[in-house]
Amino acid sequence: MKTKTFEAPALYGDHHVTEVRRILLGLEGVVDVYASSAFQTIEVMYDESKINDLEIAVKLDESGYLSEWSVPAEMGVAAQQGDGQRPFFRHTTTYETIKHTISFAQKVNYNGRPLWYCPGIGGIKMDEEANNG
Repeated sequence: MKTKTFEAPALYGDHHVTEVRRILLGLEGVVDVYASSAFQTIEVMYDESKINDLEIAVKLDESGYLSEWSVPAEMGVAAQQGDGQRPFFRHTTTYETIKHTISFAQKVNYNGRPLWYCPGIGGIKMDEEANNG
């Protein structure tokens, strides 16, 4: 067995720890996963004959955990004055679980973080039985 540690800048909450464990423990050859949102670290114990650290890194990167956060911010000028830059005005999203509700967020004289993409957490997929029941 071999152990590899990955830095995961986008691992920032318990919901991510659960998702990282689900993703990695679903891979053949992964024996154990320790994920810490406090230290933004993922430690994976795996069988080298079945999987390698590059395959694990690719899976984590596909899920968005190895990349730095990219947080869009408003330009602070009108769209016509943007000097060719694409303006960002607000983040809009809908969630499958609450159907017709739309969420909006906009940065207005605020120095904290606006809403950002939550890696690893996608839309909820319903199976046939749930849709027909």
